[in-house]
Amino acid sequence: MKNLLRILLEGAYTNIKRIFFAADRVTDMELRKKILTGKVEPTPKVAEIPCIGCGGCANACPTGAVQMKDLEKPIEIVEGLIKKQIPVLDSEKCVYCYYCHDFCPLYALFGEPGTIHPNDVGIVEFDVKEVIEKPVKIPDEKLKFITQFLSDKSILEREKTSRE
Repeated sequence: MKNLLRILLEGAYTNIKRIFFAADRVTDMELRKKILTGKVEPTPKVAEIPCIGCGGCANACPTGAVQMKDLEKPIEIVEGLIKKQIPVLDSEKCVYCYYCHDFCPLYALFGEPGTIHPNDVGIVEFDVKEVIEKPVKIPDEKLKFITQFLSDKSILEREKTSRE
């Protein structure tokens, strides 16, 4: 008990400047006010404008955290490619496996930043039309593997059965 009291007093003494005067805080005042008032906005998980709406992220998600939401008005990205849906990420179901990001074709095939990310998608600035129209070399094995994720959940189901 004596040692515990000594530790508490020493800790309070060495940290008194920090405790009372907030001497070494790195959180800015604006963010602190948002936290205290409950007005902190979650970071965006999907970059809706560059997303092509293929549904690969939803197919690759093992927990069903990514669902596709219909757009009010379909958007033509390039001739023959119309975006009808965009992904919505449910953070409560997400296990942060990053399959949604890693199997986004813009990332996996074209090397551009993925348009979905469980933590924070960040700033995704590129012209989707330009990316899709440029020729890219992809090994056949990689293409077959990725297209399975874009089309169905057969790989995930095979992984589950092989683990059991």
